[in-house]
Amino acid sequence: MDVSSKVKLLIDEISKLPGIGPKTAERISLYLISMDEQAIDEFINIVRDAKESIHLCPVCFNITEETVCNICSNANRDHSIICVVEEVGDLFAIEKGGEYSGVYHVLHGRIDPLNHISPEDIKIRELVKRVSEGGIKEVIIATNPNFNGDLTATYLKKVLTPYDIKVTRIATGLPKGVEIDFVDSVTLSLAIKERKEA
Repeated sequence: MDVSSKVKLLIDEISKLPGIGPKTAERISLYLISMDEQAIDEFINIVRDAKESIHLCPVCFNITEETVCNICSNANRDHSIICVVEEVGDLFAIEKGGEYSGVYHVLHGRIDPLNHISPEDIKIRELVKRVSEGGIKEVIIATNPNFNGDLTATYLKKVLTPYDIKVTRIATGLPKGVEIDFVDSVTLSLAIKERKEA
């Protein structure tokens, strides 16, 4: 298909989004182009407003519009249990299950030697600081069940060993190699419930 350079550029940009393949990017691009001026302006303003008003929670590194996210500021959550996830999408996936009542820590990545991502490049130092300040009874490691997720979990277990806390890992009922934010909420809830010593 011979498409204009601007349409191709739009398709290329949209296909850079996670989980969007070339065909989906093409469909989204054509849909955006077909929107009327008012609708597209509204869409752009919503994206811009979200980008400008959302920041990382200084406690857990979830995304929030408030000073501290609604999970960290919720007195009904168990603040002595921290579930460590790789990305915000993983947090969303676990929350959808409605079973977990502790708080979170978002690493914003995983240790990945092939792509030169070391422990210093993700929010591990901040997690250790939270644990060192006391009041934490358990850290649940909910990294993805793949090579880099396992590597990150092993490293977390090592750096948390000096502290008098329980370190667990979500149950391996999750299919090997699958990303957490693609797992259904029931399976995730069971994985949290059936967690074991890391």
